[in-house]
Formats: sequence, C-alpha cells, structure tokens
Amino acid sequence: MNKIYDSPRAALTGLLRDRMTIMSGGFGLAGNPESLIPEIKASGVKDLTVISNNAGADGFGLWHLLESRQIRKMVSSYIGENKLFEQLFLAGELELELNPQGTLAERIRAGGAGIPAFYTQTGVGTVVADGKPQEEFGGQAYIREAWLRADLAIIKAWRADTSGNLQFRKTARNFNLPAATCGKVCVVEVEEVVPAGSLDPDAIHLPGVYVQRLIVGAPYEKKIEFRTVRERKTA
Repeated sequence: MNKIYDSPRAALTGLLRDRMTIMSGGFGLAGNPESLIPEIKASGVKDLTVISNNAGADGFGLWHLLESRQIRKMVSSYIGENKLFEQLFLAGELELELNPQGTLAERIRAGGAGIPAFYTQTGVGTVVADGKPQEEFGGQAYIREAWLRADLAIIKAWRADTSGNLQFRKTARNFNLPAATCGKVCVVEVEEVVPAGSLDPDAIHLPGVYVQRLIVGAPYEKKIEFRTVRERKTA
C-alpha cells in the first residue's frame, strides 16, 4: 500500500467535510503540521472542532483557521500568546473546552488506546469538575474524564520510511505522537522519507500501522517562539 502523496492537497483529498473533528499535533511552534493546515483553510470546510494543545501563534499554524473563522470549537490547554484566540473566545465567536494540560494529553492517549474514560484528581474542587461524575478512591475524590477521538489527525514528524514508520525530533514529539493514534485517518507531514528498513527498529517512535497518508512538507522555517539570550560578559 502506497502511503506517500505528492502534495498536502492530494493527501487530504476526500477526507475533509464541514462539522468534522480534527486532531492537530504541535506544542507552541514546535511540531505543527504547517503544510497541511493551509490546505484545510483553502478547502473552505467550516464549523470544525479542533483538538490541539494550543492554536498556533500570530500568522502561524492553526491561527489561520481561526482567522478565517472555520473553527467553531477548540479543545485546548493553552491560549497563551494567541491574541486572536483570546479575542474570538471573549467575543463569543469561538467555543472553548479548556483542559489542564496533563488531562488533555491523557484524554488524547486514552482515545488512541481505546479507553473511553479515566479518573484523575486534577481539577477536583474547581470549575474543571463542573458537570463531571466524581468517585472516591482511597479516600480521595477523583473526577471522570472522557477520551478524545477525531475524524482526522494531522501531525508533523521528522523522518518516515516508506511504510509510514515515524521518528520525531526532540520536542516536536510532544502531542504529535498520541494525536496520531486517535484519528480515524492520520495524515503526516515529514522532513524526509527514507526507504523501508532504513530506520533502526529500536528508534521508531510511532509504527506505520497508525499512518494512512504521508507527505514531505520540507523545507520548514524553524521558528523560535521566545528568543532568550545571555548577555556577553565584558572583559
């Protein structure tokens, strides 16, 4: 089965529709599927529910789908420096399901593992717990959180072989790895594709069984969200 497509548009053909749920990898500016997102925008699909730790930054990543008002609801953990995200939410133009970051990660992982729900102490006694079932274990209160699953997962990896086995580079592994497992279809963009068998089996982060479609999205601009430097000591 050939998993390699020649363009983002080709890789997304037949997968997009209004009111679908999309799982997007990435954390801050690291590991965003930045070649696939513009094609989703160009398709014109709307009323999307998007699951992602954050929604990009000014002019980058999922910001483009917010700017075009194609996203109806975000399931996220961090609004952060995204002023457009903040403005749309405060204006009532965007629905937001805000999650503690660890809870979001576990909900995504649970979706990929086929676990419909789990219990956590995170959020007990706060608005996070509102409307959620609670139980007591070992004398402590826990709230029940449900899995997250999507119609489509879009992620970015470093390298892939032609069978779809993936390697991630450093922090770009972040939410990309669990996100890939909980979509009905997973489309991946990578910097490089190598022949099957080229990757050390012990160094494969995600088996190709989770990957249905694959593109080479390079070259990528390696953005830095907050540049921090140390002042040079004077002699």
